[in-house]
Amino acid sequence: MKRKKTGNNQKFTIGMKKKLVVLFVLVLLAFVGLGVRLILITKNNGEEYEKQVLSQQQYDSTTLPFRRGEILDANGTILAYSEKVYNVILDAKLLLRDEKYLEPTIKALVKEFKLDSGEIRDYLRDHPTSQYYVLAKKLSYDEIKTFQDMITPGMEGYDPDIQGVWFESSYIRKYPNGSLACDIIGFTSSDNTGMYGLEEYYNNTLSGTTGREYGYLDEDSNLERTTIPATDGDSIVTTIDGNLQNIVEKYLKEFNETYANNFRQGNAANNVGCIMMNVNTGEILAMAGYPAFDLNNPRDTAPLIGMPAVDEKGNKVKGESVLDSGVYITEEMLESFTDEELYQNYNSLWKNFCISDTYEPGSVAKPFTVATGLECGAITGDEVYNCTGKLEVGGWEIRCHNRYGDGYVSVERGIEISCNVAMMYIAQAIGVSKFTKFQKDFGFGLKTNVDLAGEARTEGLTYSAANMTSTDLATNSFGQGFNVDMIEMITSFCSLINGGYYYEPHVVKRIVSSSGATIKNIEPRILRQTVSQSTSDKIIQYCNQVVAGAEGTGKTARPAGYMIGGKTGTAQTLPRGNQQYVVSFMGYAPADDPEIAIYVVVDRPNTRYQDDAKFATRIVRAVLTEALPYLNYPMTVELSEKEQAELAELREKMVTPETPVVETTEEENVEETEETTETEEVKEESSSIWETFDVDPATGYYIDPNTGNPIDSNGYELGGDTLPDFTGEPVTEESSEGNSN
Repeated sequence: MKRKKTGNNQKFTIGMKKKLVVLFVLVLLAFVGLGVRLILITKNNGEEYEKQVLSQQQYDSTTLPFRRGEILDANGTILAYSEKVYNVILDAKLLLRDEKYLEPTIKALVKEFKLDSGEIRDYLRDHPTSQYYVLAKKLSYDEIKTFQDMITPGMEGYDPDIQGVWFESSYIRKYPNGSLACDIIGFTSSDNTGMYGLEEYYNNTLSGTTGREYGYLDEDSNLERTTIPATDGDSIVTTIDGNLQNIVEKYLKEFNETYANNFRQGNAANNVGCIMMNVNTGEILAMAGYPAFDLNNPRDTAPLIGMPAVDEKGNKVKGESVLDSGVYITEEMLESFTDEELYQNYNSLWKNFCISDTYEPGSVAKPFTVATGLECGAITGDEVYNCTGKLEVGGWEIRCHNRYGDGYVSVERGIEISCNVAMMYIAQAIGVSKFTKFQKDFGFGLKTNVDLAGEARTEGLTYSAANMTSTDLATNSFGQGFNVDMIEMITSFCSLINGGYYYEPHVVKRIVSSSGATIKNIEPRILRQTVSQSTSDKIIQYCNQVVAGAEGTGKTARPAGYMIGGKTGTAQTLPRGNQQYVVSFMGYAPADDPEIAIYVVVDRPNTRYQDDAKFATRIVRAVLTEALPYLNYPMTVELSEKEQAELAELREKMVTPETPVVETTEEENVEETEETTETEEVKEESSSIWETFDVDPATGYYIDPNTGNPIDSNGYELGGDTLPDFTGEPVTEESSEGNSN
């Protein structure tokens, strides 16, 4: 009987199948869970994990510089621009990753940039992991172009073995005209921030926004980049006429060459300033001071020589006696300066005298006194005053410029000959309340808000009605006892001669984007009306006589071929009795319809007798003789032979259109001759006491035998008695003012 064979066959039981299904479901659920988790991680924490991953790679980020906006003059001439430059950067880690890159790279660096190969090798040896080292700075594109081609694939000259070098771009500020308009423009610091002038005032406008370039480098130096481009700054178009600016600066420099080291060592004056302004808009056409400095090299010490020295706190170093107007910088002094002293003296050089320094204005304030009297009804303009050479006010004797008196003086003649006594009588008629009110209306004691950095605050340097005494009123009437700055004076003076409209002064007329589109036009802005048209007309009439009148104190300001108007000024400084003066001339052209105003201030001229406004009037004459033909104003006065020769010489040096001379008829010539003869006869009949004095053949001045001081042909005593110092008890003897002519 055969036995039945049994096999080893296994079958899945239902229980086992159930277990497999459960396992499969669990695995599936696990994968689903992981998937969901990955999705959640990516959604909620992706950036965090991405940073962790990227932190394991080489990370590259570069700042992209913006280009600072340009500064242009009114004619479109570039006064300041930014030039792109490059730093040569060495990445030692990248260079040293393969030995074959070392020699070709060093050889190329030495050849193109004249670098020292030994220094490069030493740095690579000491800093093998460094990725940023500056080999050369501020190179132009032309200087790097050849090397740039060597490291750029596809360019002729490309060498794949030159590695580990790249270029970092930036901008440097350039001033193509050197020192031209330096006080107006200002300059930038090493971090591209504006300092002084327009560069500082419009810093936010001229500045753009830096860009950024992000890159991620892998081990094969493959680079993925994200770039946020830089936004360039906007440009500004100024009201400055570069040709007028050149003319002004030329004659300020010429003045310095004439009087430097004259009576003492040092510049021709402590400060000299000139502003030209459009009377009917407030636009500044030119503004300059002396000394100037090179905007491309503002820390050059050469311009400091001859300036008044200041100490570590910025205060002017006093001279050995009260008669000294300062201590003047020499080369030897420069070597002894501390860093702080040098900085303070640089600051004195860089600041704009025309807006930042204050002084007592002197007799250029007299038209304001007369205008106040006319406007408030205190005078009609027909008054006549008796000038005996002095007037007692508040127990003090205050003198006129003419110690022997001007006799009977009308309001008009009071401006023409600059009579202090007449002005004091007018101020008494006005009264303290109205006088101080009009001073504020004229802007004295207030900032003009001119768009330049560094304007002085004169608040507190003028009187209020509550604290002004009768003596203060008297001295204020002829421009002593209160302080102003140049921009304050010329802005207010323009309102006197344009019908009474006070315009806010400004230097910028348009803001332009980097693409050339106009972003903003800055229109003339009238802030208030200071006087009426009728008062303005009378002030023009009176100021015309200052230049045209037989006794006018400003005759030497008249340019060749033109009649202008204006007012001279000579102000005593503190302490009284120091024989230090600020002389000035405020003028306008044409005389019959003012359009251009000019103001020149000479602060303590370098001469024995400083109180002579001719130091200012001669600058005005020189500037306007060249500027008015350039501005195409027709001549209004027949030229003398001397003036014709002068203009012929000027035309050889300047490119300006010839201006037609107004021909005077024979009848006009006869009238002029008769008037001259009549004036000479009157002069002859009214011979003054000083005309009997001896004349100094060297200077042409009369010499007063009582004081030994010189006296000019109009009776102005130079170096005479000064304002009382108003300390102690009032005296009524020979204490006096003011050579405020």
